[in-house]
Order: sequence, then C-alpha cells, then structure tokens
Amino acid sequence: MRYRQLGSSDLNVSEISLGSWMTFGVGIERDRAVAVVDRAFDLGINFIDTANVYGRGAAETFLGETLAGRPRDSYILATKLFGPMSDTDRGLSRAQVEKQLDASLRRLGTDYIDLYQCHRYDPDVPLDETMEALTAAVQAGKVRYLGFSEWSPQNIRDALALPGADKLVSSQPQYSLLWRRPEKEVIPLCAANGISQIVWSPLAQGVLTGKYRPGVPAPADSRAAHDTMGKMIGPKMTEATLEAVQAMRALADEAGVSLAQFALAWVLREPNVASAIVGASRPEQLAENAAASGLEIDPQLFARAEAIAAAIPREKVAVPSVPGFNTAAR
Repeated sequence: MRYRQLGSSDLNVSEISLGSWMTFGVGIERDRAVAVVDRAFDLGINFIDTANVYGRGAAETFLGETLAGRPRDSYILATKLFGPMSDTDRGLSRAQVEKQLDASLRRLGTDYIDLYQCHRYDPDVPLDETMEALTAAVQAGKVRYLGFSEWSPQNIRDALALPGADKLVSSQPQYSLLWRRPEKEVIPLCAANGISQIVWSPLAQGVLTGKYRPGVPAPADSRAAHDTMGKMIGPKMTEATLEAVQAMRALADEAGVSLAQFALAWVLREPNVASAIVGASRPEQLAENAAASGLEIDPQLFARAEAIAAAIPREKVAVPSVPGFNTAAR
C-alpha cells in the first residue's frame, strides 16, 4: 500500500481507503463487516471514512466498537455531518456542528476526529457561521482537520476567502471513469489551494468491476441485488453503460489487471487524488481493490478507456438524488 499526503495537512493516507456507506451497521452482517475492517488493517489501509447519517449513526457505532481495541494512532478516522439525523436535526448551523460532533465522538468512542467534513453545502446557513463553529472544534482539540464533500467551485472559493477560518484540506467528490465532472474546476481549484481529493464511488458502486453484464440479471450476492444497497445503483445499470464497461474489460486484460484495479488506478493517476474510497462487503473484495495502489498502467490504455466512457450518453450516467441532500454540486 502506498500513501499520499492529504492536502496541506500532516496526514498521510492510504491510496485506497475504507468507506462505510450502505455497508457497516446496515448493509452486511456484523461478523463479515468486522472481517472487512480487520482485512483493511492487514492490507495497510489506514484511512476509514464514515458519516453520522450512514444508518443514522449505525455505521459510526459499529466502527467505534470495532476499532476500540486498536491504538488510536494506527488509523485515520474521517466522518461527516449535514444529513438528516431526525426530523429537526440536520444542516451546518453552529448548534448542529456542536451537537452532531459530540454525538459522533460518542458513537466512535474517540476523543478526536482526524478529518471532519461537511457532507454537503448548506445554503440555509451563513458559511461564516459554519466555518466559525468548525474552527472552534479544531481549536478545542475535537477535530484535527476540516474538509467538505460535493461543494461547488464557488462554495470552495467562498470558504477560502473567509478570514480566520481553519484551513480546509480535503474535498470528497464522486469521481470515476464514468463521472469526471470534478476535473473541470474542482480539482484545479483545490490543487492550487492545498486541498486533496478523497473520492467516493471510484468504481461507480461496483459497475466498474464488470460483474454486471448487459442483459443478465445482477448476481444474487451483489450490491445491485441488495434491498438496501441496490437503491442507488439503478441509474448506472443501463445497457449503454454496461456495454461500455465490458469494452473496458479488454483494456484491463491487456494491462494484466482486473477491471476494478484498472478503474481504481485510473482514479489514482490524478496527483490531486489522495485516496479512493471503496466499500466492501467481503474481505477478498477489499484485497483486490487494495492491489490497485502503486499500479503503473500504460496511459494509452487509460486514454482508450476514457474514449469509451465519453461515448456513453450523459443522461445514462446521471447520479440519483439522495433524500435530504443538496446534490446540485454533483
């Protein structure tokens, strides 16, 4: 496993990181989830990403219990706030930052969070109020560094312009061969200001593993076939997208790697990407993904894959909305 510096922080994160969206606490059995976490440490993965809204605290609680026996300095822990935790608790107000941070610390069983992220931008709260509250959390020692997910370029510029606010070191956008929107403005802007990308869905929720084939039902044990995990993958499961992904498989074969490793290596080719977040329901999935770290792939193969992806009609890879979230930045 190779490691990269996270923005202007002193955190060195594994190129492959472990996510917990729709898996820990809600999507897979506890024993299997524990086995995935254990395997992550065996593979050299030191960066674990979660959010308070994942399972309404269930993912954080699971991680708090599972990580309890490990030295706190043996892993880098990231979580987020913004999404609805109750009918009244949501957003990035000062009161919510204070309340949700303390709740996350309790569930995670830790005195501090390495990276605390705004899960989305909150248009209903003044940005200076949010950043003042987050800066106070850093000064209090409850948080080491700050980040955000799916902020627009203007959101980022506005935050950078605030005087006295603690620095932002990470951005968490969706980014993959099937979703390249951050390349236009977000990545250049962040690179110029000491902010790294920690990308989510680098495998397009499993579509870029190649396991879903045109005209064939999804495997029974796959994310797409799962009652909970399958809800978000639907817009990517089109014939046009699946046919394009199968065409990419030949390129991965030519490179001598699996399609998942090829897709992850493509994401990691971008210097501003510090880590690619993967979600795994089985330890062997995580091992395959981790092997993408450090791979050197012929850039011409990547260029051919990009051309295949570019030929898919844009509407065929649209991102579904997430209830309770501002998705405009996507």
